[in-house]
Amino acid sequence: MAVCVAVIAKENYPLYIRSVPTENELKFHYMVHTSLDVVDEKISAMGKALVDQRELYLGLLYPTEDYKMFRKLHNSYTDVMCNPFYNPGDRIQSRAFDGMVTSMMIQVC
Repeated sequence: MAVCVAVIAKENYPLYIRSVPTENELKFHYMVHTSLDVVDEKISAMGKALVDQRELYLGLLYPTEDYKMFRKLHNSYTDVMCNPFYNPGDRIQSRAFDGMVTSMMIQVC
């Protein structure tokens, strides 16, 4: 079930966070930022040492049956990135992307 969707920039900060229901929004923001800290710690622990790239693998982050939902999210994200008026690194403020995420959350809930 998708109750929170976050899109993360390559510099490890959130570009978009949406959660349903909204009364737990602060909790989900905390979880997203805590997860970013875990990823950041794992990457910085590697340092400059030559470590096998498989050490960066965090495991399967979503169940395989949710692949279609992930694919739909990825296609919508690709549409945002291909928009000539979007500046990479800015917060995502696309109404189409927000509507797709909302519809995806309503379908699941």
